[in-house]
Order: sequence, then structure tokens, then C-alpha cells
Amino acid sequence: MAAAAVADLSPQQPIAVLAANRVIACSASARAAGIRRGMRKRQAQAACPEMVVVTEDSHRDGRCFEPVVGAVAELIPVTEVLRPGLVVVPVSGAARFFGGEDPVAEKLIDAVSTCGVESQVGVADELFTAVLAARRGQIVPPGGDAAYLAGLPVAELAIEPSVSDPSRIELVDLLRRLGITTIGAFAAVPVADVATRFSADAVVAHRLANAQPGRNPAGRRIPDDLEIEHMCDPPVDRIDAAAFLGRRLADELHRRLSDAAVACTRLAVHAITERGQRNSRTWRCAQPLTPEATADRIRWQLEGWLTGGRGAGPGPDSPVVTLRLEPVEVVEAGTLQYSLSGNGLPEDPECGERARRSLVRVQGLLGGDAVQVPVRSGGRGLAEQITMVALGDELVPERNPDAPWPGRLPDPTPAVVLDTPVSVMDLTGEPVTVTGRGAFSTEPTTVRSERRSWEVRWWAGPWPSGTDRQGITARAQVLLDDSRALLLCHRSGRWVVEGVYD
Repeated sequence: MAAAAVADLSPQQPIAVLAANRVIACSASARAAGIRRGMRKRQAQAACPEMVVVTEDSHRDGRCFEPVVGAVAELIPVTEVLRPGLVVVPVSGAARFFGGEDPVAEKLIDAVSTCGVESQVGVADELFTAVLAARRGQIVPPGGDAAYLAGLPVAELAIEPSVSDPSRIELVDLLRRLGITTIGAFAAVPVADVATRFSADAVVAHRLANAQPGRNPAGRRIPDDLEIEHMCDPPVDRIDAAAFLGRRLADELHRRLSDAAVACTRLAVHAITERGQRNSRTWRCAQPLTPEATADRIRWQLEGWLTGGRGAGPGPDSPVVTLRLEPVEVVEAGTLQYSLSGNGLPEDPECGERARRSLVRVQGLLGGDAVQVPVRSGGRGLAEQITMVALGDELVPERNPDAPWPGRLPDPTPAVVLDTPVSVMDLTGEPVTVTGRGAFSTEPTTVRSERRSWEVRWWAGPWPSGTDRQGITARAQVLLDDSRALLLCHRSGRWVVEGVYD
């Protein structure tokens, strides 16, 4: 809806938001035409030729959604933002005040419509169930969460990133291949089997499938010194100044969190003006907030407020003089972690950025040469074809990869690169070497390491690639009795395992 509002498009116009050439969000009209999250751009355009395609812009989404949050907060003050486009509110008190859950849903829809935005409301006992119900605009009767979830496809466990781990897409794919196609079928699997067979997040997903709380509130007391309160001097009345201040405070907050060995999963941001007007939002996340994610949420909140976005009414009555960051929920630093393996989408930009930030953090702790990245280089062997360069330096290979390299290892290359000494023996137990003509001295039948030995089922080579003081350097491939394929290299009169094929 934010992309449609910025482009001044009708709510009925199908629109999809793309990142890495795949759909990450789409309007209701686009979903009705068959567009789904994760589709490739070409596939989505073939299904709906009239669809408008826009690129991902989290700042646009956050800025445009702030007026909606304000409208909801005026009706029900206790409001938490899961992400731009999705908020959660406690409905029990409001239902008693307005006479039921249906009137509350109608009033919420009416309040949001004053911002020129269409919305859907879902009501359920548990947060996860309510999020899925909101996608369909349904109200789940009290105690009916498990029955409501049972018939839904198992893919719904990972459909909303704000309440699920990024790796849950892989879990859903595995469950499908095991024949578990509905949430109810997954809920019926004993929890002990889930815990022993799958990841820790699978246990959380199993609780959600059984309509149990996915993440219990933090039981530990939040230290008082984690809260950040900043007196703005001079007062802030511009978006660029607010964004700069937000980055500074986000870095300071996460330094305190790191010192306390905790991570923040719910954060309240309070802004107070000279005349005492207050703007407060609580942000809830499935994963711990990073400094960048914290700064983004501060910026979205203040930018939407300072600009008095469409339908939000007047902005602040005076410049902002106080900005306070209050961790509402914290967990142990190792309890929840961002995955570096992507969210199931190829060329995932978030995955690459998370990996880069993690590497920069490690480099800052251990020194410039402690973190190195590989650069494709020229050479004959596996190790020679990689040049390690310190992170941040110019990625210049040691040898030209485009130059001719006679005797170079052909494709496919091994999946794992090693340098492990082994012994290659023949049928009589004698060592196998490489002759001056580049052939095996005798037929290899056994490969031995320090701990065990394997029988050779098949071999190919050797292929000479040079000479050294102790004879010919050559490589060979062997298939072991445990079905593993190895790349062996004979150099300096001994054998080493240079790689393992996948």
C-alpha cells in the first residue's frame, strides 16, 4: 500500500514489491490474480501482465505506515509494530469497551481508512494465529486457534517474516518432502521427535502449530542502565537531524546490550517535544534488533511524525527535545541469532549485508588481517586458485585467473578444500607413488589416514602438473567404499587429500 500511495495508484491496481528479482510483498488484488511471495519477476508478470512492479524501500514503507500506526494508537493506545504494514494490539479490553470483537474490528478498519488505506483485521488468542487470520480478515473464536490452524498449508508457518525465523523456509520445504503438508499434520508430530530431528526453530514452529505461545516473555529483569535517554541540543525538527541522531543512539544502545550480554527483541521509542507532546511506539521483532534495524525504526517513526504523513493530522507541536530508547524485552545474546544463509531467496541482499556486518564486527575486535575473503586466482591446484585478501582491501588476485594454466584441475571442483596427509597403498600393503612417467607405481587399493582406512572402489589419473625436488607433482581421483570421492595430490614424495567432492 505504501508503494501504491507514493506512485498514486488505485488500491485495486495489482502491485508487487520486488527484491533480488523476486516478489517479497504484493497487494490483495495481486494475490487474487495468483501472485505469491517468492515468485520470480518474470513468472509474476506472466500471471498478471497488468501488475505494477516497484522495488523494495523500507524507508518508504516505514514513513507511510507511521500515520496508520498513529490512527490505531488513538483507538487502542497499547500498540506494537511488527513491521511496516503490520501492527498488533490487545483486544480484550477494547472488546469490553466497544461491545465485542466485531465492533472493534470495524472501528479499526474505519480508523485506518481515514489515512486513505485499506486494511484487514484478524483476531485470535495467540499472536501468530492472529497474524494469519489478519491476512484473511477473519476472527477466530476463543479457544479455536488450533482448529483454525490445522487446515492451513504448512507453508503458512513461514509466510510472515516478522514472526518467524528466516531459516523456517528450509523447514517448510523439508516438511513438504516428508509428506507433511498441513499445519495440523505438523502439530500432530510428537514434540520429542521434532526436537531430536529438526532445528531449535522447528520446536518454536511446532508450538505455534499447536496454538501455544511461540516465544515466552523475558523472565529476566531488564537492567536499568540499558535505557538510553538523550536531551537534544539543539532541538530536532528536521528529518536528516533525526536520522543522524537515531544512528548514534542505536549504536550506543547496542553497545550497552553487548556489555550486558543480551539482545533486544522489543523496543519502545519515545519522542517528547518542548511543549510536552509525546510520540511513543513499541517495535516487536522475531529476531534481535541490530544497530541498523534499530536506527531504521527510529527514523521511520520520527520521519512519519515530523512530516505529518497523509491522514495523520498535524505533526509535533514543537521541536523534539528528548529521545528515549527503552528495551521492553531482552533475551540472552546467544538465544536468537540472525541466519547468514539467506531467507530462501537466491541473491538475498539482506543475507549478504548481515554477513558483511558480522565480518566487520569481528575484524574490529581481532584486527585487520583477522578476517580475509577469497578471491579467484590463477593456478593449477585448488589452493593456488584462491588468494586470501583482508576484508576491505582491494580484491586483487595473486595470479591472473585468465592466463593459461597447463595441468589445471578440470571442473567440477571439490566442494571441500583440505590439506590432509594420507597414505595410498596397493594390494600387498606397499606404498603407491608416482613414477617418472607420471603413472601409478602400482594399482591403488587402500587409502589410510591416522585413524582409519578405506578401500578404493574406483580411481582415475594420475595427471602430472609439474615437478619438484622430490619428483613429479600429480593429482588423482578416488572413490572410497563409503561413497565419498576424494581428490588426491602427490607432491614432495607424499600424498595429501586436497579436496572432497560433494
